[in-house]
Amino acid sequence: MGVNSNGPGFTPSEEYYSCRYSTLREPLDFPRGAEFLEDDDKALHAWFSTDNQIVSVGRSHLIPPGNNGSQADYIGLNAPKCPDFTPLLSGKYRPAIQIRQMGTSTQHRLKGYAAEVLEELEKKSVEIFAAQYGFLQARIEAIPFYQSQGWEIIDELFEIPGIGPHRSMIKKLS
Repeated sequence: MGVNSNGPGFTPSEEYYSCRYSTLREPLDFPRGAEFLEDDDKALHAWFSTDNQIVSVGRSHLIPPGNNGSQADYIGLNAPKCPDFTPLLSGKYRPAIQIRQMGTSTQHRLKGYAAEVLEELEKKSVEIFAAQYGFLQARIEAIPFYQSQGWEIIDELFEIPGIGPHRSMIKKLS
């Protein structure tokens, strides 16, 4: 029970990916397989388990120099692209990580599990990637959660086709 993490170079379990799918992709009628990201092998993965079940997941990855965070939302030719993080265009705020694929099963929400996953990702991103800043693109309904964890909105509302409206957020990590 509790929070765990591993990566980069780690392949998450089927149970991890099932939690990611059921919380983030299945509610949007995405097909199985849309829960995978091309750079999952380069990411740090964190998850919370209770009663021998993974109930909350998330991941972070280093945003490479020369990349401002724009990338496909999932694997596939028709995948929509997420926009750049505007502050990274200045060349500041590096090294930076991006938090992605945060999800908690419906029956386990509001119990602090996602906060523990996010805290683990932030802490380990500083240790592993030497991250100074974190960025993420939050669905509208998740913004209050991220704000409660110290994240700040930095951009205007934008739409990720097939997913919905989002706002970009930042947090100083170290």
